[in-house]
Amino acid sequence: MKAAIINVTGYAGSELARILHGHPDVEVASVTGRSAAGKRLPEVLPHLWRLDLPITRTVDDSVDVVFSALPSGASAAALAPFVDEGVKAVDIAADFRLRDPAEFARSYGTAHPAPHLLEKAVYGLSEIHRQPIRQTDLVANPGCFPVAALLAMAPAVHGGLVRDDVVVDAKSGISGAGRGGLNTDVKDHFAEANENVVAYGLGGHGHRPEIAQELAGLRDADTARVTFVPHRVPMTRGIMATCYAPLRDEGVDEETVRDAYRDFYAHEPFVRVTDDPPQTKQTAGSNTCLVHPTVDERAGRLVVVGCIDNLVKGAAGQAVQNMNLMLGLREQDGLDRLPLYP
Repeated sequence: MKAAIINVTGYAGSELARILHGHPDVEVASVTGRSAAGKRLPEVLPHLWRLDLPITRTVDDSVDVVFSALPSGASAAALAPFVDEGVKAVDIAADFRLRDPAEFARSYGTAHPAPHLLEKAVYGLSEIHRQPIRQTDLVANPGCFPVAALLAMAPAVHGGLVRDDVVVDAKSGISGAGRGGLNTDVKDHFAEANENVVAYGLGGHGHRPEIAQELAGLRDADTARVTFVPHRVPMTRGIMATCYAPLRDEGVDEETVRDAYRDFYAHEPFVRVTDDPPQTKQTAGSNTCLVHPTVDERAGRLVVVGCIDNLVKGAAGQAVQNMNLMLGLREQDGLDRLPLYP
């Protein structure tokens, strides 16, 4: 099967090319880039030297699946012609994550470019929406922070262990800003980011309504009460989301919670419930999410730590996992990689 990557030159697009190069059933047939069009892929990204493809402005080849790693707001317009033609598509941007186009406009400051496709799109967190993903032609790949937060909280919310009041305190590596962001935003330059931690998006981050939408769905409600504060920390890859929620029954102990989490994720190939608090480095380069639930008995509060690689499980790896489901392939194909260490 043949795949195309729109905007291969960003971090998510290049990571997608790297992962797909090792896929047993899918060949990268076409890659596009705006400023790099006309060059060969290894000229722009030397680490992808085995994928000696021309970078074009548009996808000119016939493909079975197309990925878009364009910025949010531009991605939907690029994918719409493929979806209308029945080509399977995975959007790594935010354009199809929010079901309400008005919420998209509030979060991203622009009108939705393809609202007619919103009903077709399925939110692409495989662990929650596996069957709908198998049946759709359009998947909205989740945001990186929501992947960590939702996988951390899903068993507790779905199982009714916590009240509707979730706080997500999340830390991300610098690559979360994207390759374009690193070129333009001074706070992401080494001299500004090194030995520094920055909280941002306190006035409203686009991932907050995404987290709220999916947490509400897990409890069959219309809304969810979520506080989300992201931080940028001086590392290249990784997200750690520490999530807090009041227990519905203050008598629930840690063993009960841990058993509920292990049951929920018993058959998930990419989620591990850990006995010890996880570290971001333990997920680097892999599609693994590490989840560690614990109980603060004095406060009557659940505390869960979720760790992922923001470029893999938080972007390109999740996209490949979704593609595998859409194409009827083995879900782990191309993704059976242990984390890098140290």
